Amino acid sequence: MAETLPRILVVDDERPIRRFLSDSLDGQFMIIEAANGLEAIHTAAVQRPDLIILDLGLPDLDGVEVTRRLREWTQVPIIVVSVREQENDKITALNAGADDYLTKPFGIGELLARIRTVLRRVTKDESEPVFISGDLVVDFTLRTITVAKQPITLTPTEYDLLKTLIKHAGKVLTHRQLLSLAWGDTYENEIHILQVNISNLRHKIEKNPSRPAHIITEPGVGYRLVVD
Repeated sequence: MAETLPRILVVDDERPIRRFLSDSLDGQFMIIEAANGLEAIHTAAVQRPDLIILDLGLPDLDGVEVTRRLREWTQVPIIVVSVREQENDKITALNAGADDYLTKPFGIGELLARIRTVLRRVTKDESEPVFISGDLVVDFTLRTITVAKQPITLTPTEYDLLKTLIKHAGKVLTHRQLLSLAWGDTYENEIHILQVNISNLRHKIEKNPSRPAHIITEPGVGYRLVVD
């Protein structure tokens, strides 16, 4: 039975935290543990987990460096959990290749929600032509968008932006990542263009653009498309 459960590698140098996460996630996931960066890289290579929960403050390698090294050969989802709460720390970790970032302390319910979202995204059949979240329906084959069954018209730029957000649904994308993925590396620093298009997109797909339900702002970091 345990072998059929998703495998999660928990990387933290504090044993009580590893135990807490292991006990909290037990029964829903198969937990593997590592106490430092080098052990994490080796264990990931041997055990091939479905997801990694990674602390940044490790005794040998910083968690950002661990993320960079992992990204050299694997795209396994990485959720960073750290006491570091500065925006620059989050941006650095996400730009290194982390999929999400949770600041300690956090509720186990929130962690579970993030885990399920990431796993759902990576196991989703990428050839699936229709994306549905709440009242938002995007048909990539027909290139049509409806909100509450009403057709919505997007500009090509807005469509590319929405398509990128959907492809990475549930994942925090930094401003730089989103610009690069949607429009190419030459746009990496055009944050104003991104903000304008996000605002326009929200006015078209959100019921209340000032309190968005689909495209959520991660202050100072970037944006996340919520999966409902």
